Amino acid sequence: MSGPTIVWFRHDLRLDDNPALAAAAARGEVAPVFIWAPAEEHPWEPGAASRWWLHHSLGALAAALDKAGAPLVIRRGPSLDALRSLVKEYGATHVVWNRRYEPAVIARDTAIKKALTDDGVTAESFNGSLLFEPMQVATKEGRPYQVFTPFWRALLARDEPAEPVAAPRKLKAAARRGAASVSIDALGLLPAIDWSGMMEKTWKPGEAAAAKRLSRFLEQGLSGYAAGRDRPDSDGTSSLSPHLHCGEISPRRVWHAVRAAVGGRPAKAITTGGAESYLRELGWREFANHLIYHFPHTPEAPLRADYARFPWVKDPVGLRAWQRGRTGYPIVDAGMRQLWATGWMHNRVRMIVASFLVKDLRISWLEGARWFWDTLVDADLAANTLGWQWAAGCGADAAPYFRIFNPTTQGEKFDPNGVYVQKWVGTQGDYPEPIVDHAEARKLALEALKTVSRVK
Repeated sequence: MSGPTIVWFRHDLRLDDNPALAAAAARGEVAPVFIWAPAEEHPWEPGAASRWWLHHSLGALAAALDKAGAPLVIRRGPSLDALRSLVKEYGATHVVWNRRYEPAVIARDTAIKKALTDDGVTAESFNGSLLFEPMQVATKEGRPYQVFTPFWRALLARDEPAEPVAAPRKLKAAARRGAASVSIDALGLLPAIDWSGMMEKTWKPGEAAAAKRLSRFLEQGLSGYAAGRDRPDSDGTSSLSPHLHCGEISPRRVWHAVRAAVGGRPAKAITTGGAESYLRELGWREFANHLIYHFPHTPEAPLRADYARFPWVKDPVGLRAWQRGRTGYPIVDAGMRQLWATGWMHNRVRMIVASFLVKDLRISWLEGARWFWDTLVDADLAANTLGWQWAAGCGADAAPYFRIFNPTTQGEKFDPNGVYVQKWVGTQGDYPEPIVDHAEARKLALEALKTVSRVK
């Protein structure tokens, strides 16, 4: 006889367009669960800003599930032990979840699926976080892409992504006999020292907030996105990245909403304007997951193996100055202070601050990746890895290392009136002198590049 279905929530903290939840609801009784097991994601356990977001997102998810009639049960890991206990408590015969693509999580999930199957439980996973899965887009030779433009063309050549599925209005809750749910507060996700005041003012985690942010962007930001996305002095981006990372909104929902906003044309027919630029950004998100799936070593090592010999500098003083926004270069410092205060940084400025770290200071991209990982509310391992290896010249489709941003002219170009710098740096009397001379740093960076074999 078939029993209830456990829905294991992870990076899919929503009811709308949630394939695992929809499959469970179609079967009958549903048991929604969340398991806190950060050690299973080592060495990239969720950082401090991500944990802050997760605390509030879980609260929003729990409220939505309560309203739908099936309360969320929270447990601590190990995940397999928790799932086995929950299977017994619910008398469940099925466990379902939406797939993730980080290397450690793939290994964990594969082992769990086998163990549950061996236990006689049906374990099934779904694609709930990407338009297409990493293995669905390949070259004519069946190999993964390493350059974005042909990857993007191949993605557009496919049929449109599946239409999103509406959230179930009512869920049939499974009865449970067992220990009480762990409270969200007991997980200890919030910082012991309250540094999150500005984040509280900037963000509202949760599925409902994600939907509102998308609606506002479609109405106010989409038409001007192609130019606005490069200007940190204005609100020209969607700011959906943390909602997408936590799975509070699905990429399919966003993709089809953008298409609908410009008349419902096929994506491959949208060739100009804000909608084309924004769909392309969703394409970069797909590309990042494509790369981390096919090249699982890249969170720790360069995709281009010859860069393993690059002579990075150990400079704790310079690193600390960069982290705290005390480099003496206003656009760099504004970005780093925005990050520290809000858990987010404008994407154009992310490129500028990354270039400064790896080229002006010649500090390893891994140091930057780890700092972003701890401080970003949208700290996504695939995107973080792609972005930092792009800046360092050692990844897929990377900017060549000899392309070195001048932080002064970058600030003049993208913040011409100093609005962004004024907001985050102001006119401080104790503002530091530049910690390096850019012209001299550029020469040293190009000299260091000669050690990489492919450019000798």
